[in-house]
Amino acid sequence: MVEDPNDHPGVLIFPPLLLGLCLVAGAALHFALPFRLHLPLAIRVAGGALALAAIALARWGERTMKASGTNVRPDRPALTVVRSGPFARSRNPLFLLLAGIGVAAASPGILAMSVPLLVVLRLGVIAREERYLEAKFGEEYLAYKRAVRRWL
Repeated sequence: MVEDPNDHPGVLIFPPLLLGLCLVAGAALHFALPFRLHLPLAIRVAGGALALAAIALARWGERTMKASGTNVRPDRPALTVVRSGPFARSRNPLFLLLAGIGVAAASPGILAMSVPLLVVLRLGVIAREERYLEAKFGEEYLAYKRAVRRWL
């Protein structure tokens, strides 16, 4: 069987790369701007815990997709609609990592990068993935969309 080179969602950027770019840009802002948020230690620790939980969630999602027999990378074909693991509760469980790091670092620069992260994720990744999955899986994916929220 020959794989169709057009069988992928055509996302603008691989989500972990987008996250990394936003983190680097946020870190540059963090060091370039002297302003820091005055957050209580408990809030900063909670931000760190949120970041760690987000990493664990991302790894769980990756393992779940592999166990379901589908491709993790969005430049490859989706082979099934994954409804288990973290995808039973959210279709996009990635965003929390940058926010957690920003809170833990008390960094307005890192937190500010959450905005472009969300915009590019929503328009350049999620919208394209949803159109692709709707076209490829039809009612099966539409039923999943109705049952599971987009964000956590």
